[in-house]
Amino acid sequence: MNNSALHTVRLLGAGLRALLVLTLVTGVGYPLAVTGVAQGLFRDRADGSAITADGRIVGSSLIGQTYLLPPQEGRQTPRPDPRWFHGRPANGLGTNDVNTRYRLLLSGATNRSGASEELVQWVTEARAAVVEENSVPGFRVDPSDVPADAVTSSGSGLDPHISPAYAALQVHRVAARNGLSVQEVGQLVEDRTEGRTLGFIGEPRVNVLELNIALQDLVAKQ
Repeated sequence: MNNSALHTVRLLGAGLRALLVLTLVTGVGYPLAVTGVAQGLFRDRADGSAITADGRIVGSSLIGQTYLLPPQEGRQTPRPDPRWFHGRPANGLGTNDVNTRYRLLLSGATNRSGASEELVQWVTEARAAVVEENSVPGFRVDPSDVPADAVTSSGSGLDPHISPAYAALQVHRVAARNGLSVQEVGQLVEDRTEGRTLGFIGEPRVNVLELNIALQDLVAKQ
C-alpha cells in the first residue's frame, strides 16, 4: 500500500475515532450530566413545574388554564365558570390562525398594533364582559378599574399569572358564587400574591391555578 493510501486510511481512522469520542461526550455524557444536575438540584423545574392537588397532577405553574362551564346547546363558545378565578382572555385576544391558547400546539401573540381598530374593539368588548361577569349585588365594577391584563393576552398567550388588581376585582364574584365572605377570598389572593423576582424584576403577580386550588380547599372546609 502506497503512502497516499496509508495517509487516507489514517485520516479515516482518526475521523471515526473523533466521531465516536464526540458522540459519547456530547451525545451521551453531557446530556446525562445535565439531566443529573437538573434532577438533583432543580427537580421540580426539570419535571415541568407540575402542580398537584388531591394526589394528582392538575397542571403546571408555567402554563395557564381556562375554567369553563360545559358548552350550552346553540352556543359556540363555552362561558367562564363564575365559581373560579379566571386568567387572561382566552377568546379573540388569545388566539391565532392555527391554534387557540392553552391547547399547547403553539403559542403566540395576536400581532395587532395599538392603533388597530380590531384590537380596540376586542379590548372594549372584553372590558364590558369583565364588568358584567364580576358585578354582583352590592358590588359594581367600574370600567375604569379593569386592569390591562384582564382585557389583553400575553405575548405567548399562555401566561399562568394575573395581576393582584385583576385578582382583587374578581374577589366579590368568587365569594358570592361559593358562599364565602369577601374577607376570606381576599385573604386567599393576598396570601398567594408573589412579589417581583429578586425584588426588582417584573411585577407582582398571582398564579391562577394555585389560587383556585387554595379556593377549592377553602370551599371544601365549609
